[in-house]
Amino acid sequence: MYNKGSEKAEEFINDGEILDTLAYAKANKSNKELIDSILEKAKDCKGLSHREAAVLLECDLPEENKRIEELAREIKQKFYGNRIVMFAPLYLSNYCVNGCVYCPYHYKNKTIARKKLTQEEIKQEVIALQDMGHKRLALETGEDPINSPIEYVLESIETIYSIKHKNGAIRRVNVNIAATTVENYKRLHDAGIGTYILFQETYHKKNYEELHPTGPKHNYAYHTEAMDRAMQGGIDDVGIGVLFGLNMYRYDFVGLLMHAEHLEERFGVGPHTISVPRIRAADDIDPEDFEDAISDDVFAKITAIIRIAVPYTGMIISTRESQKSRERVLDLGVSQLSGGSSTSVGGYVEPEEENSAQFDVSDTRTLDEVVNWLLSLGFIPSFCTACYREGRTGDRFMSLVKSGQIANICQPNALMTLKEYLEDYASEETRALGEEVIRKEIPHIKNEKVRAIAEGYLKELHDGKRDFRF
Repeated sequence: MYNKGSEKAEEFINDGEILDTLAYAKANKSNKELIDSILEKAKDCKGLSHREAAVLLECDLPEENKRIEELAREIKQKFYGNRIVMFAPLYLSNYCVNGCVYCPYHYKNKTIARKKLTQEEIKQEVIALQDMGHKRLALETGEDPINSPIEYVLESIETIYSIKHKNGAIRRVNVNIAATTVENYKRLHDAGIGTYILFQETYHKKNYEELHPTGPKHNYAYHTEAMDRAMQGGIDDVGIGVLFGLNMYRYDFVGLLMHAEHLEERFGVGPHTISVPRIRAADDIDPEDFEDAISDDVFAKITAIIRIAVPYTGMIISTRESQKSRERVLDLGVSQLSGGSSTSVGGYVEPEEENSAQFDVSDTRTLDEVVNWLLSLGFIPSFCTACYREGRTGDRFMSLVKSGQIANICQPNALMTLKEYLEDYASEETRALGEEVIRKEIPHIKNEKVRAIAEGYLKELHDGKRDFRF
């Protein structure tokens, strides 16, 4: 029997409030005085309400839209600088009991190759990821109580953390699995996960239920309240998102921000990350079947306004997006990026196997190619997981971000872990480019003591005097 939800979800994701907000935003889309006042407020970097953000999204004034992008860049630079955190997804299993109409994992799909990794296969996948240079993974699996019970996920996490290969180690395992119970979230917390990630897909209840016609995911309330249960279970870093293209993007944009407001109000900590995926082609899924797909321009504007409205949150963009699309939104708000990704089960060891992918990857470059690209654009690819390992999560992390102090920690750590990557994994071209970036960035570390520590560590790495990694 599937878990029951409550009616609380419809209190903090209130349909009437969303519709009123959309009407208000549409009525004020050309209200220059109001829009200017919202942008002035946003300069304080304290965020915006969902209603204020909706007005900016609807804005049709060219000069104000230009100011929106400029402000997003300023806020991104203030909170996250030019650092981009790198990660990769790891798919454990694509068995699933749900009937989601937009996902090829749905149980009626007879053409996709079903697969579940053994612990030995997980080990080989992790070694392949470590050999690329990855330190941070996002664990993915379909919802299936027989093939992918919580015990399997927990065992897999233990396996991943246990693997030390050459200079490689996975230092943070984020988990993207189906909504579960408080008790299971406690078990995930005790297993040492980083962020618990779950996309709402859409906040429109009626459309949500139609898009998830069968299976436990059909329960809108239980799914929408998952982050509340996760935080009750001790997980203080959670990641939210919607799948843009499934539903009216304005509605989901407002719902997403209302969810962030709810978490901040109830737990004192908003989402650690917000993801902005768009629907993609997959085994038996055609994006053309979904009439609410959004353009690149709308996608960029959504990214910019989320950065303005929720300045403290990390923003994630995956290989669903093309190189061109990803490049456009990097300085508008994105702070985390996947690279060298496979969305197939076992796809890092056997990339040519029969299709088991959740979606088609648009950006198919290797991790080294992505790192090289980021360096050439002036970004610092970061492999740091120090905040997680030092217990700077939840409100401890957010207090550092909101005060602007996080840069004093993240910039030197990003440079040191980039140097590790350059020494251990990079191509000759990427290494030369990275070394030049590090030389330019070191003088920008404001704290003299921290700068001296970073310089010493970087020199020891360069001279081969460090036999362990940061």
